[in-house]
Amino acid sequence: MSRKARIGGAGLALALGMGACGQPPAIPENSPEPAAARVNALLGIRSTVSACAVTDRLIPSCGAWWGVAPEIFTGRRPGRALARAERRMGRPADIMHVYHRGSELFPTPEERKIARDPAGRRLLLVNWKPSSDRTWAEIAGGAIDRRIDRLADHVRRSFPERFFLTVHHEPENDVLGYPGSGMTAEDYSAMFRHVVLRLRQRGVRNVVTVMTYMGAPSWAAEPWFERLYPGDDVVDWVAMDPYADDRVRTFDGLVNKTRVEFAGWPGFYRWMQSRFPTKPIMIAEWGVFERRDDPGFKEAFFSSVRREMRLYPQIKALVYFDSPRAPRGDTRFDTTAGGLRTFEDLARDPYLRATAVPDQ
Repeated sequence: MSRKARIGGAGLALALGMGACGQPPAIPENSPEPAAARVNALLGIRSTVSACAVTDRLIPSCGAWWGVAPEIFTGRRPGRALARAERRMGRPADIMHVYHRGSELFPTPEERKIARDPAGRRLLLVNWKPSSDRTWAEIAGGAIDRRIDRLADHVRRSFPERFFLTVHHEPENDVLGYPGSGMTAEDYSAMFRHVVLRLRQRGVRNVVTVMTYMGAPSWAAEPWFERLYPGDDVVDWVAMDPYADDRVRTFDGLVNKTRVEFAGWPGFYRWMQSRFPTKPIMIAEWGVFERRDDPGFKEAFFSSVRREMRLYPQIKALVYFDSPRAPRGDTRFDTTAGGLRTFEDLARDPYLRATAVPDQ
C-alpha cells in the first residue's frame, strides 16, 4: 500500500497578501494586495475600505478572528479560565473554544453568558463528539437520533445566535480502515452528514459547521484520507489542528507541514487552497510546545506568526490551545517573558482586530 499522498489539482501556488479593508500593510511592499481580494470574492465576502463585514457563515472580510481554548486540563471552569487567559494575553478573544461529548447539551448557561457578555461578545466554537460507545456507522444509521433531536430542541430554545460546530474533530486518529468496522473514512463522512442534516431538519439554522483535520502529513498520506470529507453542502469551514513539534520552526512550517517520507504532500494550507478554494480555513487548535533546550523558541515562533500570517489570506481564524498539560507538552504562551511579550504583540496586531464580533 503506497503511503504517498494523492494530491488533486494542478500547481499549488501560495496566495500572498492581505492589504484590503484599510488595514496597516505590515507586509512586504511587493506582496500583491489583490490576492486577498480574490480570496474574499471566492468566499462571497463584500467589503469596502471603510468597513469590515461578517457573512452569515461568520467569515470576516478583513483579517482573521483571534480565539483561544483557555487553560485546558487545569480544572477551571470556562468563564474563569477565559477571563484569566484574556488578562494574560492582554485582549478579549473573538472565539472561545469549548469541548463537549455524548449527551451533554450546549451551549451551557455559562457558555451563553460568555458569548453574550455586553463588555465584549464572543463567538463560540463548540467541539462535539456525539458518542463514545457508538460507531460512526451506527450514528449515521440513526442510533443516537434522540440525542441529536434533544440537542436541536435545546439550541432552538436557548441560543439563536450563530456559533461554530465541529463534529468529532481530528477523525484521522480514529479511522479503522477495514470494511465492517463502522469506523472507516466513509463512515465518518456519513456520520458528519447525518448529524448536520438531522440538526437542520429539527430547525437548527444558526450552526456554522467546521470540518477539522489533524493537520499531520502522515494521516494525509493514507489512501482513505480524501474520503473523510462529508461534502460542501454540510461543511461551511475547513480546519486543521497543527502543533509546533520539534521539526517546526515558523508559522509556514506549522500550516504547511511537509515530510521527506511523504514527498507528495504539499502541506495542509496548500492542499486546502486547492481542494477547498471557496471555503474559509480555521486553525482550530494550534500550540507551541515548551523546549527546555531552547527557552527562546516560543518568543521566536510567535514573532514568526505575526510576520507571516498575512501571507495566508484564506485563514480566517486562529484559535490557540493554551494548556500546561497538553498531550505532548506545555503550550501556555506565557511561560517566558519573551514569549508572553511576543504573544501579546501578536494578539493585538491590527490584522487580528480588524473585524468586530457582531451583535446577533
